[in-house]
Amino acid sequence: MRLVMKMKASSTGQLQPIRHIPRRTCVSCREVKRKRELIRVVHTGGGAVEVDPSGKKPGRGAYLCYSADCWQKGLKKARLERALRGTIGDSNWAELLEVGKTLCYDDMGNTSSQAAE
Repeated sequence: MRLVMKMKASSTGQLQPIRHIPRRTCVSCREVKRKRELIRVVHTGGGAVEVDPSGKKPGRGAYLCYSADCWQKGLKKARLERALRGTIGDSNWAELLEVGKTLCYDDMGNTSSQAAE
């Protein structure tokens, strides 16, 4: 059995292996995007739910788009709870809503907090 690697030419003309880009699915709109284009929400072992900007916290993770619509749908329809396989407490809901307002963008490219002004 032979192993085949995908290669691309660099600016110097040398062949280099193509780098793998991790992809994840938004739990709200089900669109597959690059991992860095999504917000990771993690359910930690202690039962807390928090936003994970580094993408490396331990616990069950789920991803949401930076879109305000996806953020609201994911929180409102309990899609996030289902993906995290746990319940989200009232204090965590409030915290996630506040974080969503600062991180998410509307259709015009403004954050939710800028749109309110």
